[in-house]
Amino acid sequence: MFFIRLFISFLILVFSGNKLLPQDNNSLEKVKISNVENPKKTQDLKEITPEQLRNKRLVSLSVILIILLFFLFYFVYQNNKLKQKIKRKDAKQKILLNVINAGIDSQETEQKKIASFLHDNINSLLSSAGLHLNVFTTKNNIQSEEIQKAKAILLEAHDLLRDISHDLVPTLLVRFGLIYALEDLCERNSNSSIEFKFSSSVLTETRYSEKFETKLYFIVSELLSNIIKHSEAQKAQISLHENQNQLIIIIHDNGKGFNAEKLNEIEGFGLNRIRVRIKKLKGNFSIISRANENTGTSVKIKVPIS
Repeated sequence: MFFIRLFISFLILVFSGNKLLPQDNNSLEKVKISNVENPKKTQDLKEITPEQLRNKRLVSLSVILIILLFFLFYFVYQNNKLKQKIKRKDAKQKILLNVINAGIDSQETEQKKIASFLHDNINSLLSSAGLHLNVFTTKNNIQSEEIQKAKAILLEAHDLLRDISHDLVPTLLVRFGLIYALEDLCERNSNSSIEFKFSSSVLTETRYSEKFETKLYFIVSELLSNIIKHSEAQKAQISLHENQNQLIIIIHDNGKGFNAEKLNEIEGFGLNRIRVRIKKLKGNFSIISRANENTGTSVKIKVPIS
């Protein structure tokens, strides 16, 4: 601002000075007439030649051009500085996204390993132990309260491990695909407090790539968890459909809502992780919600089908 004010003051001074000088012969005559009573001033004006006027104008224009060039270089410098700042910010954001994505991928890989180990090894061992115990009691016709309790404990441990394995990587998702798994997810999360309805225009037998289905399943699962924990909703609807090689998932609830304009401040909802997951799938993610207006929340996910 200081440089701009200085430049404007200089322009005013230069042009004011030029106006005080005679610009042509007619102007010289007028100055001569008006200064008849001041011979000394008239003599000074006679000494100013047209060549001197041209030189003064050239000097003024040169100074103005130099100042303009200075401002031009100054603005170019500031623009480049701003671009470099934006590039550094984008680079930092890209690194952060890569770190988050690496963490998510690692987590999903570990979940699959643990789920597979629990299902294929621990559950099999428990089932085998229960089978041998049943054969032994049947052959020896043993009726023992301790053995009955042991059977019940083995069965309970088997069911708990099966549930844990299912939460890590749902069996329905692996065997039958995303549509079956999401429908089952809605049924399992529905209770007397909230009802999740599921609808899909996509054929139930439709299968996508394993990674694509797994990522979308956990995204929807996390959003349903947010509805249960934070929305105070009684009803929620999940709908799926395909359009121009894109899968569109819409989730709507009738809860209290929140300020969707402050998503970055809402860390507890895990929305940043969801956004990163969707961005990795090259999709987009939008939320429509207003705090404490009881109009509910609508989430729209659109991802290209892989």
